[in-house]
Amino acid sequence: MKLGLGLYKHMLTRDNFKFAKQVGCSHIIIHLADYYSQEKGVVTATDENNNYGLSTTSDPIWSLESMQTLQAMAKEEGVEIYGIENFSPADWYDILLDGPKKYEQIDTLKQIIRNAGAAGIRSFGYNFSFAGVWGHQRRTVARGGAVSACFNAHDLAIDAPIPDGEIWNMTYREGNPGKFIEEITSEMLWDRLAWFLRKILPVAEEAGVELALHPDDPPMPSLRNTPRLVYQPSLYQKVIDLYDSPSNKLEFCMGSIQEMSEGNLYDALKSYASQNRISYVHARNVKGKVPVYDEVFIDEGDIDMFKALRILKQNNFQGVLIPDHTPELICGASWHAGMAYALGYIRAVLQALEMEER
Repeated sequence: MKLGLGLYKHMLTRDNFKFAKQVGCSHIIIHLADYYSQEKGVVTATDENNNYGLSTTSDPIWSLESMQTLQAMAKEEGVEIYGIENFSPADWYDILLDGPKKYEQIDTLKQIIRNAGAAGIRSFGYNFSFAGVWGHQRRTVARGGAVSACFNAHDLAIDAPIPDGEIWNMTYREGNPGKFIEEITSEMLWDRLAWFLRKILPVAEEAGVELALHPDDPPMPSLRNTPRLVYQPSLYQKVIDLYDSPSNKLEFCMGSIQEMSEGNLYDALKSYASQNRISYVHARNVKGKVPVYDEVFIDEGDIDMFKALRILKQNNFQGVLIPDHTPELICGASWHAGMAYALGYIRAVLQALEMEER
């Protein structure tokens, strides 16, 4: 089990690679899609009137040269880029919408996967969703009044339709006023995922890259008048069974799984880790379940992290474990302090588990 740190596009600097090494990480998960920024922050508040902003296509950051440069810089600072998380919505909106550009866009994604493999990047996380990560707010919900992400469906226009020109909580083109994306059934969404996997997984296998599906966040059965895919733990098995490939894996988000209305986080960990289907893990703690939950410090939520990490160790999990996001501490570097706290806790648990075997 490897300890890692997630870094967003604006954070891909030598100093942040140094920070990762200093707090005990060996690996990095990077985000190249431009949904967060220094100005906006991380997991910014969104609703029916506010999304993550503009998504642009054909950004050179997805090129092989760019990925190799980032990997080389990371390795110079003693860490390695293990995975990339999420495609840019502007590069695959018609794959999600089953539109006329889906064949052109699947070729683009295939090349991105090839580039990742050639740069020594083993995993690629994705979230197959219309609404994406939507509806979170930022409030003082964590211990000591720390600011963190939270979700309360009762405070939102949960069925507000998605405007034309928007997908995955980002705008990919100017939309037609008063027009919204088409309504589809759950079966249609699963069919689109199956098509995507049939096209992309052979390329991923050849490139030595694992495709890792993130569960729905928030894990609601529907959101903004659109169906969701993995909003209960058992639905991950349906994804695995869609296409038999060693590259068809999961981005196991503990927080999202814990927030689900059914199932059990520990049983899900045992099931998917024992099948060797987990590519990497988001270690995040929460209080509550949909439709209302808060993201909290790693040592204060509903998840017994010691128990969860023991299950991963018992099942010989060899992937990367990262705290995907954390409450912010009151100081001049609130994001870094929150991450350092979470990583220190996880590192201590991992060391304690090692000592159990002596």
